[in-house]
Amino acid sequence: MPRDTLKAVTNGSILFSREAAMTSFFAAKYVPIDSGYMGQIVEWPEVVTEGSTIEECRAMLEDALREMVAAYADLKKEPPLRKAMFEQIPVEI
Repeated sequence: MPRDTLKAVTNGSILFSREAAMTSFFAAKYVPIDSGYMGQIVEWPEVVTEGSTIEECRAMLEDALREMVAAYADLKKEPPLRKAMFEQIPVEI
């Protein structure tokens, strides 16, 4: 969704420009724990949270991811975009 960005204020006029938002996809990992579930972004391990249900954990992880993206933007840092390949490797147990 495009967002308005303040460009300038001159003579009482406010000028905005439209910036297109870019959508990126991240891999989430959920692990059952005693209190419910732990969720973590695979490509960005610092984004981690817990919830009593998988749904609550997912919602909290999505919120934590949005907050980290915003914090990186404030710091003028690029978030770690998906640069890895993931696959499942079978093994007999």
